[in-house]
Amino acid sequence: MQEKIFHTIIMECRLGSLLIRCNEKEDAITEISYMPHRNVPEQDALRIHSSDDMSDAHNIARILKQTVSELREYFDGKRKIFNVAISHETGTEFQHKVWNALKTIPYGEVRSYKQIAEQIGCPKGFRAVGNANNKNPISIIVPCHRVIGANKKLVGYAGGLDKKKILLEMEQNEKNIFQLKE
Repeated sequence: MQEKIFHTIIMECRLGSLLIRCNEKEDAITEISYMPHRNVPEQDALRIHSSDDMSDAHNIARILKQTVSELREYFDGKRKIFNVAISHETGTEFQHKVWNALKTIPYGEVRSYKQIAEQIGCPKGFRAVGNANNKNPISIIVPCHRVIGANKKLVGYAGGLDKKKILLEMEQNEKNIFQLKE
């Protein structure tokens, strides 16, 4: 009987459970989302805890191991740029423009929805930028959490505003610097 190769991992971290999925070729990450947004049967995914040693997990795709390693470094404050390959296998042309623009926001910095709309050449499309952010399939690595309201308030995050606040404060190494939407 051949060992099962997992294409999905559930990683436990300080924000809860992250679902991480790679493509069939196992050469790119196609999804990082917060659980329970996606319901994956336990037998279809390997659950990894933050302290687990994955060196013995021969049947896990290299790209998934790399992603877990890079995310651990990120949450430990040791990584600011991700090197893992990603692939947006879904989405419209507009969404891809937004997601590519998100990747240009440096660690520890934020942009407004309006700034992203202007960056992609659609200055009045800030609401559409918000919708594209909401559909971002690769959270954290494609940093949609770095987009805030023009009034400097935290608005809109598919993972929840509490998680967005934690990520931004972690990146800026400060506490309580962002206000949640009232």
